[in-house]
Amino acid sequence: MQRNFLKYTSLLLSLVLLMTACEEEKSIIPPARTELQNDVIKRTLGPNIVGLNLEFAYAMALAPERGKLVSAQVEASIPGAGGTYMENKTYYTNGSGQDVGTEVGTALPTEGKITKVNFTKDTSASTLRYYYVIPEAARGQEVTFNFSATSSTGETVTYKMGPYKIAKMDMKLDMAVTDAAASYISIADMAVYTAEEAATKADKIDLVYLYRSIPGIMFNHALVSPGANPEYMPDLTLPAGVNRSTKIKKEWNLRDQHLARLQFGVFIDDLDFEKINLTDMPNYALNMRAESGAWVETADGRYRAYVYINSVNNNGKSARISIKRYAL
Repeated sequence: MQRNFLKYTSLLLSLVLLMTACEEEKSIIPPARTELQNDVIKRTLGPNIVGLNLEFAYAMALAPERGKLVSAQVEASIPGAGGTYMENKTYYTNGSGQDVGTEVGTALPTEGKITKVNFTKDTSASTLRYYYVIPEAARGQEVTFNFSATSSTGETVTYKMGPYKIAKMDMKLDMAVTDAAASYISIADMAVYTAEEAATKADKIDLVYLYRSIPGIMFNHALVSPGANPEYMPDLTLPAGVNRSTKIKKEWNLRDQHLARLQFGVFIDDLDFEKINLTDMPNYALNMRAESGAWVETADGRYRAYVYINSVNNNGKSARISIKRYAL
């Protein structure tokens, strides 16, 4: 019994010594770095589409006793479109989860590839937001960004981000369609036309929006190809020459975040348009509902698109649609 007691005591002492050693190791904190440092995060998600922003948060800091920040800049490999800028405010999150900005410098106009902020406040740490508006010149290309900061000590740091692939697709939001009025949809033009206008653009009309309330038939809001059987376009006389047959595939639960602007983190990308097979699809889609959608392929094989139904109005016989389009 005494031997067992001594054995257990010895084991307990060894564990205590081991735990003490681990605690001592954990308490060893390396000295803080005082030189100028920087880091970047990309804040935007999903495909990078022409006309949208790429948003970054650029953080830079050095020890206060060592000096202060003088300037920060970003150089893009492809000049951004109008509206590209870097904020002259640094942000923190308050107790309510809101971002609060404090002005720390002067934002200079973007010149070509370079966007810059000169610090006017005596600060040694800051996080600035950079917004790059994706230009047409970047469509289908890759873009990179060189972030850099300088301090009063003469130090300079850089941080490279990318490359980021820019999508080939186009996008247009919130087009109003109304039965017997603006109801003719052109994927090529990304536009909605009246019957009179459609008659002058017959070779570009891909879909007709209709609303029909028919007893015993779930018709309601529909997207129908002009080349479909007339039974899918009751009481409708098409303008002369409007006769293209567009392939259509209904989707019920594909809420692309760019188009829907809802909480769903789902995005349609170029690859989705390349892989979708619409060969055996019909040329009509009936009973479309809010937050549903339809894949379409134009009769000439030039475009595929996803038409999203943002909202419907039965009384007004109308809907609001948004479209992503991909050139084949």
